[in-house]
Amino acid sequence: MAAWPSTLAEVFDRLAALEDELSEVEARLADPDVFADQEAYVALTRRHKELEPIVIASREYRQARDDLATAQEMLVEATGDDREVVRAEVDDAESTIARLEGQLKVLLSPKDPNDGRNVIMEIRGAEGGEEANLFAKDLFDMYQGYATRQGWKLEVLTSEPSDMGGLNEITFLVKGDDAWSHLKHEGGPHRVQRVPLTESQGRVHTSSATVTVLPEAKEVDVHLDPGDLQIDVYRSSGPGGQSVNTTDSAVRVTHRPTGIVVSMQDEKSQIQNRAKALVVLRSRLLKAEQDRQAAELSEQRRGQVGTGGRSEKIRTYNYKENRISDHRIGFTSYNLDKVLQGDLGELTEALRQDERARQLAGA
Repeated sequence: MAAWPSTLAEVFDRLAALEDELSEVEARLADPDVFADQEAYVALTRRHKELEPIVIASREYRQARDDLATAQEMLVEATGDDREVVRAEVDDAESTIARLEGQLKVLLSPKDPNDGRNVIMEIRGAEGGEEANLFAKDLFDMYQGYATRQGWKLEVLTSEPSDMGGLNEITFLVKGDDAWSHLKHEGGPHRVQRVPLTESQGRVHTSSATVTVLPEAKEVDVHLDPGDLQIDVYRSSGPGGQSVNTTDSAVRVTHRPTGIVVSMQDEKSQIQNRAKALVVLRSRLLKAEQDRQAAELSEQRRGQVGTGGRSEKIRTYNYKENRISDHRIGFTSYNLDKVLQGDLGELTEALRQDERARQLAGA
C-alpha cells in the first residue's frame, strides 16, 4: 500500500492533483467525440467513479482542517462557558479529521487490478459423493439469488448435472461493475453439514464443494496463439452419460503451453461452445499470470481450491443450527436460510471491511 504522505503539504498536493484530474475527466466526458468512442467513454466513466468519492472526501477534509484551525484560535481567547463550547468544536473537528484521514487512506490505496471486471465462477462438487453435487447446486442458486439482488446479469457458460439433480460442476459469468469486489473472496472450499436426502437414519453428514473465482479477460488482455491450441469436438452428454445432442457440437480446448483444458457443451452450436471456451481459457490464463507476477501461484490456487477435502474450508454451512461461519475472519451468523436465498450482503461486506482493515495495517 502506498504510504500516507508524510507532511500535510504533500497530502494537499496529492489531493489537489486528483481534483484537477476529476475536472479534466468531466470535461472529456462532455466532449461529443469522446461519447462517440464507447471504449474511451466507458474508461472515463469508470475513472470518474473512482475519483468522485476521493474528491468529495478531500473537500470535507480540507473544510474540517479549516474548522479545526478556527476553533483552536477561538479557544485561545475563550473563557468560562464559551471555552467549553469551543473545546467541543475542537474535539468534533479532530474526530472528523481522523475519520476522513482513514477514509482517504483506503480510497488512495492501490486498487485491485481486477476491479470493474466481470467475474467467471466455477463450482464443483468435491468430497461427499452425490451430496456434494447437491450442495454445489445450492451454492449456485445462492450466487444466482445474490446476483439478482445486486442487479447483475448471470450467464451460465457450461454445466454438468448430476444424477440426482445436483451439479457435478458449473461455470458461469457474472456481469456487473462491482461484481469482482463483492465476489472475489468467495473462492475456496465450502463445507456443508446437514442430513443428506439419501440418509435414512437422520445422521448429519459433512460434504464439500469448491468455488473458483476468476476475473473475466478480454482479447486484449491475453493473446492466444492458434498454434498453442488443441481443439477437439465431440458429442455432448448429460447425466449418466446419455447423449443430449445428435451432432459433435461440444468443444474441448487444450492450451498446450500450460496444459489448461476447458470444455463447453451447453450450446447446440460448435462455434458458440468454442467462443465460450476461449472466454474461460483467457480468464484462467490471466489469473495464472497475475498470480505468477505476485510469485504466489501455487499458494493462491491452493487457497482457492485446496484439495476439496472436508477438513479444509473457508466457510461452513450448518443446516441444523441455521448457521453460516466464515473461518477466515471469524464471522458467524444464524441466518443461513436467508443467505442461501442470496442474502449475502452482511457476509460480503464483512469480508470487504476485513480487506480494508488489512490495507490500512499495511498487510
